Amino acid sequence: MRKVLFVAGEASGDLHAAGVASALRRIRPDLELIAVGGPRLAEQGVRLIHRDHQLGVMGFLEVLRHVPRHFQLLRTIRQMLDRGELALVVLIDYPGFNMKVAASAKAAGVPVLYYVTPQVWAWGAGRIPKLAQLVTKAAVILPFEEPLLRGHGIDATFVGHPLLDRTVNMPTCQEAREALGLAQNVPVLALFPGSRQQEIDRHIDAFVATTRDLQSKIPHLQVIVSVAPTVALDSDRCPFRLVHSASLSVLRAADAALCKSGTTTLEAAIADCPLVVAYRTGRISFLLAKRLVKVENIGLVNVVAGREVAREFIQDEIVPTEIADTLLDLLDKTSPHRQDVLTGLAEVRAKLGTPGAAGRVARMASALVGDR
Repeated sequence: MRKVLFVAGEASGDLHAAGVASALRRIRPDLELIAVGGPRLAEQGVRLIHRDHQLGVMGFLEVLRHVPRHFQLLRTIRQMLDRGELALVVLIDYPGFNMKVAASAKAAGVPVLYYVTPQVWAWGAGRIPKLAQLVTKAAVILPFEEPLLRGHGIDATFVGHPLLDRTVNMPTCQEAREALGLAQNVPVLALFPGSRQQEIDRHIDAFVATTRDLQSKIPHLQVIVSVAPTVALDSDRCPFRLVHSASLSVLRAADAALCKSGTTTLEAAIADCPLVVAYRTGRISFLLAKRLVKVENIGLVNVVAGREVAREFIQDEIVPTEIADTLLDLLDKTSPHRQDVLTGLAEVRAKLGTPGAAGRVARMASALVGDR
C-alpha cells in the first residue's frame, strides 16, 4: 500500500491536516496515511511517526534550541523517502522545518503538496524561488497568495480558508451563551492570549490588566478566556474562567475580543466579533522581525482586508489602559467604531472563499499520487 506523509508542526496544522486526511481517506482508501502531527490526525486513524507537541516553537532564538530534535526527525523522513515508501508528501505550514522536508522529497523524486504555504508576502521573500524549485503544487488559503506565487512560477491554487469549514455548525450568539453558561443580556469580553505557553506568558498579564480596567467601567462585564486544552493558568495570575477548545463558540458569545495576532483574528471575522489585536514577542526576535517583515499590519484580519480593520497594539504599544479604551468603544453597541469594524469583518469574510478547503486539497493530493 502506498503511503502519504503529512507533516504538521503545530496545533493549527494538525487541525488542517486532519481535515484533508479525513477527505482523502474517503476518496482513496487504497492509500496508507502517516504523519508528523498531533491528536486531530490520530483521531482520523492516521499513524503518527512523531507527535507535534515537540515541534511547535516560535521566535528566531527559540527555534535554535530544537535543532537537534528536528535533525533527527528529518533523518527519519529522509530514510523513508530513500526506501521509496512515500508516494506523496503533504506539508502544512511550519516552513522552517518543512522546506527541508520538501528538499529531501524533491531529491528523492517524490511530489510535494504544500498546504498553508509560508507567509512570503510578509517576510522571507527569498523563499519564493526555493518554493518554485521544490513544491509540485501549492494549496493557498489567502486570496492574494495565488497570483503572488503563480507570478513566480509556482503552481498555486486558492482553495479557500479551512476555518470556513467550521462555520457550517456555528452557533448563534444566544446558543453560544447558553452552552457556555453566560447571561444573555450582559456584555461579554473574550480573551485570546495565545495557543502556546510562551505566547500566553507574554500576553496574559497585560490582558488581565486591560480587563481589570474595563471592569472598573463595566462592573457587570462577563469575561472568558479561550485557551488550548493543554494550557493551564494559575488563577492568581488569571482570575477569569478558562474555556478549552471552543474558540468559535467563545467568539460567537462575545460582544468584543482581545486577541493575540494570528489565525484567531480570522476566526473573529468569521464569527462576526469585533476585536483588538495585541502581540508581544522576545525583544531580540522583535528587532529581527522589524527588519524582515514587509507588511504594515501583522493581524491576519488586517492583512486580508488590506487595511486596519482591527486596531493593533504591538510590543511596547501594549498599554492596558489604551487597549481598554478601544475595547470599551467596541463593547458599545451604538458606537460608530464598532459598526466600522463589523463592516470590515464582513469584507474579510467575503474574501476568504467558500467552505470545502479540505476536500479540494484532498483531490489535489489524489491527483498527485496518481492512479490506484
